[in-house]
Amino acid sequence: MAYLPDGTPLPGKLFVVEGIDGSGKSTQLDLLHKWLSSEGYVVVFTEWNSSSVVRKTTKRGKDQQLLTPLSFHLIHAADFADRTEQQILPALRAGAIVLADRYIYTAFARDGARGMDPEYVRKVYDFAVRPTVAFYFRVPLKEALQRILVGRPALKYYEAGLDLGLDPDPYKSFKLFQERILQLYDGMVGEFGLTTVDAKLPLVEQQQLVRQIVEPHLEGVLEMERVAWGTALLEGHLVGRYLRDLGGDQ
Repeated sequence: MAYLPDGTPLPGKLFVVEGIDGSGKSTQLDLLHKWLSSEGYVVVFTEWNSSSVVRKTTKRGKDQQLLTPLSFHLIHAADFADRTEQQILPALRAGAIVLADRYIYTAFARDGARGMDPEYVRKVYDFAVRPTVAFYFRVPLKEALQRILVGRPALKYYEAGLDLGLDPDPYKSFKLFQERILQLYDGMVGEFGLTTVDAKLPLVEQQQLVRQIVEPHLEGVLEMERVAWGTALLEGHLVGRYLRDLGGDQ
């Protein structure tokens, strides 16, 4: 089940992936989506910092390097609130599966790494739906850095954590920033019951493990013929990137 903050169960299921940059979580979520769709389940996708409500503000703030840790936090909170209202809750109430590429734990990790008070940040996000399963793809920092930095011409200012003054060199700053984030993620495993997946395992083995964990939660999830998906989702006012892949004009 997925649950409202007061413990009220919702008909749908919410599966979340978390991890530092380079953990491979997005690849695993995409594979999970393809499998669930092939099995005939209604799947809605939502990803971090994708709401149109804050997109222009975020771009302007990043382009002009105007964002402080607090403004970063508030923009992401607004993004999450909008997506919860427009995407996550409608889908879960309809009995669909929601796949989230990053969730509140990203805010806890990144805001914490930028020096925000953990108790305050958790309170801001206390309206969030409690996920069915929250996967944490844990990968050693050295391996994650290799995956991210190989072939990349340059790191962006905020991506590298240069706003924090950790090191003037973007690559050194990025390493220090990601190290902070990794430590905070590790601390949340016990606090929130995150399901840890060894992201060093071969891709196929990781996916097999993810499916084994997800499958027992699929009973009663909304199913329908593929040809009827577009109409049903439009009638239910469900939005999300994957819905466009089914032919709906979202």
